Amino acid sequence: MRNNQRPATQVARQKTLKTEISCVGTGLHSGSKTRMTLRPAEAGTGIVFRRTDIAGSGAIPANWANVVDTRLCSRLANAEGASVATVEHLMSALAGLQVDNCTIEIDGPEVPAMDGSASPFVFLLDCAGIEEQSAPRRAIEVLEPVSVGGDGKQVVLEPASGFRLSCMIDFPSAAIARQSIEFALDAAAFREEVSRARTFGFAREVEQLRAARSSPLERGVREGESPVGVVFAAPRVAFPESGCLGMQPKSGGKSHLRLNTGERPIAIEYREGKMKRTLKRESKSA
Repeated sequence: MRNNQRPATQVARQKTLKTEISCVGTGLHSGSKTRMTLRPAEAGTGIVFRRTDIAGSGAIPANWANVVDTRLCSRLANAEGASVATVEHLMSALAGLQVDNCTIEIDGPEVPAMDGSASPFVFLLDCAGIEEQSAPRRAIEVLEPVSVGGDGKQVVLEPASGFRLSCMIDFPSAAIARQSIEFALDAAAFREEVSRARTFGFAREVEQLRAARSSPLERGVREGESPVGVVFAAPRVAFPESGCLGMQPKSGGKSHLRLNTGERPIAIEYREGKMKRTLKRESKSA
């Protein structure tokens, strides 16, 4: 081999789910109870939504060109007018775990809100399993800085040898104020640093949601400009196909996801605040 020849690099392969998995939950903005099924897809498919409650609605590819609204959530729509809203946390989980191809069937207008983060969707993907496909992953190489901004917001892409994120928010409310974080993003970092980050809002926005929709937000949030975590009062989120018994909100800001393994259920506990996740084995009678 000649000295100036580049060493061979390992080709990253596309990924999909090993098996299908379903969940049932309630939409944050619509208040609609929906059933959603994630299915494996062929290489090159991408992430595609299908509204099973609308006959002949066609596919809704998760493509930037299909984003039709970003007010309080991200909504996708196709040429037939079929749409699906609040896709951001599910899409975050799929991207964070590097799932390239997945067909998502949903029988309502909105992805279930779960606990307000991407973590329950990470749990779903872990239940289903992820496998490599033969086709190489497609990627975009940033060759020179690119900047897009407006209305006090800005995104900048710069050339780099890896994927590193630097994020900053600056709110007039003293409770939120200016915060920033920087890290290299891979599947492990996504699980630990990103997936459990939850939606936050202000009391006035919660009251607007309650007035406009039958949204499943818990009562009793503070008034004024105090930040409130979005907490969901849906009594149960079920994962029937996976054997997951569901998410049951409990006192003290906790909820549990249980997975039947055939031996003992494993409970994943989400705590408010730092949202530390712990694995807890329970007795067979649990």
